[in-house]
Amino acid sequence: MAIQQKLETPTPPNLGYPPELYERRNFNESNGALNAYFRKVTSVLGALFGVKGSRYINAPYGAFQSTADQTAAAINTAYAMTFNTTDFTNGITVVSSSRITVTDSGIYDIQWSGQFENTDSQDHDVRVWIKINGTNLVGSTGFAGIPSKHGSVNGHTIVAWNYFLSLDATDYVELWWETDSTAVSIQAYAAASNYPSTASLIATMQFVSNTM
Repeated sequence: MAIQQKLETPTPPNLGYPPELYERRNFNESNGALNAYFRKVTSVLGALFGVKGSRYINAPYGAFQSTADQTAAAINTAYAMTFNTTDFTNGITVVSSSRITVTDSGIYDIQWSGQFENTDSQDHDVRVWIKINGTNLVGSTGFAGIPSKHGSVNGHTIVAWNYFLSLDATDYVELWWETDSTAVSIQAYAAASNYPSTASLIATMQFVSNTM
């Protein structure tokens, strides 16, 4: 079982009120309380900003994948990429199979990769882009060529890139794609004797910074 650690905010000392006349005992008690408080503050700051201070940071993240094939029923028609497996989640979830949804506003880094297959004897293109809350993100489309079938072996390639996005709380992000041939698909593959299975689609998103 993993042991979770957290930083605790030091409680400020209750120094009370000094007497009208100087008393060494009161002076020593106040100094002792302040010294203990400042030692705790120094310890917290040292843990947070030290070499391993990032272990105390709890930032939103999510990792998702699809173990299903994803096909295009028609050419040059937009389809949302979908997920059926959540690997990690903390403040970022997949809603309605395709909507990567954030809880907190901020700048996020989304990275994705798709395992494309082409069963045709000619190369074909795919286009992938981002939608935020159902609206196309200007400038987000990427073009990729999927290699043709060679002999009896279908053409394969992995397409991947990442985006930085400014999102508000409850915003959702979707990956959309289209192709100029129904011979192109996003494929999952079973494990073989010497290598593991292949997801058709993988996406990760992590919080980068607030926007203030």
